[in-house]
Amino acid sequence: MRTATLIYNPVAGRNPARRQREITEAVQALRSAGIDCRAQPTKGTGTATQLARDAVNCGGELIIACGGDGTLNEVVNGIVPSTVPLAILPGGTANIAAHELSLPLNPVRAARELPAWKPRRIAVGYASGCALGDGGAGSRYFLSVAGIGFDAYVIHKLALEFKLSLGVPAYVLEGIRQWMRYPFPALACRVNGRPMEAIFVLLQRTSLYAGWFRTAPHQTLTNDLFSVSLFTRPGRLRFLRYTAAVVTRQRPSDFKQLETSAASFEAAWSGAEVYYELDGELVGRLPANFEVRPGALTLLVP
Repeated sequence: MRTATLIYNPVAGRNPARRQREITEAVQALRSAGIDCRAQPTKGTGTATQLARDAVNCGGELIIACGGDGTLNEVVNGIVPSTVPLAILPGGTANIAAHELSLPLNPVRAARELPAWKPRRIAVGYASGCALGDGGAGSRYFLSVAGIGFDAYVIHKLALEFKLSLGVPAYVLEGIRQWMRYPFPALACRVNGRPMEAIFVLLQRTSLYAGWFRTAPHQTLTNDLFSVSLFTRPGRLRFLRYTAAVVTRQRPSDFKQLETSAASFEAAWSGAEVYYELDGELVGRLPANFEVRPGALTLLVP
């Protein structure tokens, strides 16, 4: 690979001046390794997808994403189903995929190591559901995690300015606020065709959730299945106990986790409007179908 497009979110990481310095240094490191790299900033929601698609259509040899999991998700949706490889320079809040791959969390250091990484064809998740009221697509690929129910509702309610000013603590504070308000409606689900019921669901292509919590310890990006975690019993206090158990890496007796080889999942709702998020970004609402698309993305890995 001798040419690359580096797509970066200039406001990810809550320090734009530092981010610009890091991008400049990362580009210099790649050029020193013989990779002619051109940096392109995103200018709003959805632009990373279009930048990646344009790079693919113009015969790009490598696309590099620097930003959070949301930026990475947009870039993936611009690349799939092509064979153009993707490399990740961590630069966001949770950095789930970067933690999963044990990448350096400093984007400059990651850029220096990137020339030694190897391409690997991996599966991605795909969600097809109802569009949001603001015209969101509802259907798209995702690399790491899909959340159905409570966490998506928190993202729906979280103000962008609050998120940019506080980062991870903003999600925690908003989560506490919405825990007192969210009705936790029952979801009718089908896991590989088997009927189930839950109040909150995680579908994971990675072992980590939110960057730090290993909620699917046996899951890896290199297999072709979801880890399906279902929070099964209703109740505000019970959900708080679930959350505490996840943080402390415990297992309540009524917490069910299924790993499915066929990797299909369907979710409906019981009257209330229920949202879902993909890689930390609000995408759509139920009903929705989720599946794994094997061998859909070429990813550079250490």
